[in-house]
Amino acid sequence: MSGISKILIANRGEIAVRIARACHETGITSVAVYSEADRSAKHVRYADEAYEIGPAPSTESYLVIDRIVQTAINSGCQAVHPGYGFLAENPALPAACAKEGIIFIGPDAESMSLLGNKTEARKVMKKAGVPIIPGTLEPLKSEAEALSTAAEAGYPVLLKATAGGGGKGVRVVYSEDELIPALKRAGAEALAAFGNPDIYLEKYLIEPRHVEIQILADNYGNVIHLNERECSVQRRYQKLVEESPCVILDEAMRDRMGKAAITAVRASGYKNAGTVEFLVDSTGNFYFLEVNTRLQVEHPVTEMITGIDLVKEQIKIASGEKLSLTQADIGINGAAIECRISAEDPDTFLPSAGYIKELVEPSGPGIRVESGISANYDVPVFYDPLIAKVVAWGKDREEAIARMLRALDEYKIKGIKTTIPFHRRVLVSKDFSEGNYDTGIVARIEKYKADNYLEISAIAATIVAMDNDKIDFASDVKQSDRWKLSGRIYGGIRSI
Repeated sequence: MSGISKILIANRGEIAVRIARACHETGITSVAVYSEADRSAKHVRYADEAYEIGPAPSTESYLVIDRIVQTAINSGCQAVHPGYGFLAENPALPAACAKEGIIFIGPDAESMSLLGNKTEARKVMKKAGVPIIPGTLEPLKSEAEALSTAAEAGYPVLLKATAGGGGKGVRVVYSEDELIPALKRAGAEALAAFGNPDIYLEKYLIEPRHVEIQILADNYGNVIHLNERECSVQRRYQKLVEESPCVILDEAMRDRMGKAAITAVRASGYKNAGTVEFLVDSTGNFYFLEVNTRLQVEHPVTEMITGIDLVKEQIKIASGEKLSLTQADIGINGAAIECRISAEDPDTFLPSAGYIKELVEPSGPGIRVESGISANYDVPVFYDPLIAKVVAWGKDREEAIARMLRALDEYKIKGIKTTIPFHRRVLVSKDFSEGNYDTGIVARIEKYKADNYLEISAIAATIVAMDNDKIDFASDVKQSDRWKLSGRIYGGIRSI
């Protein structure tokens, strides 16, 4: 397939397993790295070779660039794949790889630095003619500038860190008196998360849709897009459910967004796989949000509808091959949905690390599971709670939803709490099932659930009080019918 025969995977969990699988299919030796806490992890067992790189905290293992690069050298690897998270968007890693003559499977340090800085990226996009959300093109230099810029843009406004992502250093501000305290909190959070406190400001679009375009760019000027993914099911700017195609895109709009994404990539000199993200307002206008300079968590959605293995394409591009695909080769076959399964309480989203006593993964037609866990595995507290992804494909969106609901019902993880029940609530909600949703969908579902629980609690309390007072239901309701009535009450919350 390529001149690369051995790859170090600088990551853990389900994405490390995913990359190792692509290596195995193409005859490439996979090398895993692991912390002390991950000695028995699935990705360690799956890879051809594995090396310990430090203690459990990621700052002493998975985030130590020198240790990653030296392990690649010592194990004879020609390339490093960063996956996503950890060092995947840190330009110091591709720079360190380049210094040692190691191929980095991703963009170079220069384009990663450019696009990783949100204000610099906005400047490039504006110059290239890609539509951007109104706001600043430079980090805010003072509180006075923040106040005047927000007044000019009109509230609500959004404060965002110029570096990083994942919802860190982001605040929505609805009024002038909230602005300065929010600016201070966002700056402090950005400094802690990314080592850079710079914040910029843009107009806040109220509950837009979040639609992203997957791209591939080789080293010879060839760039194609692989259609879109809808990522509007989010909580605190973290994506939870993704699907493709997006129900609001027709061929004309898909073509416009795809061309804008290609323009963005060409303007920045980007190479390899990447994702150009857009926000779409209620009138159908779309605006550049950012470029994710790595493989996305939700990449399997694109793979399912196009039949293209994005990890293999990444390796081909990194090894110097030209794209074998043209834009005319890219179609849409059916529909796909991904649910991110996390070790979290499905109601509070608090972490739920611990020992997995039993694991039964879903299977059957159209179902794909990417997992970093196994039975008798102890989920550590040190890392991101994402433990698996379930992807469902169907000939159309209706079948994909039905298959996903069936898969979620089949998925059994005993010993820890997971977000599986939450995903079921999303999929059966009216907004999602009808495709009529935006980035506010999770807040509405959570509010509906809370309101229903209050109503059910009130009904239950009334029933208890009636029983205690020996007061029966209406005369036409038999004593034996109470279970039926109770079932109808509780059944009412199944479809949101």
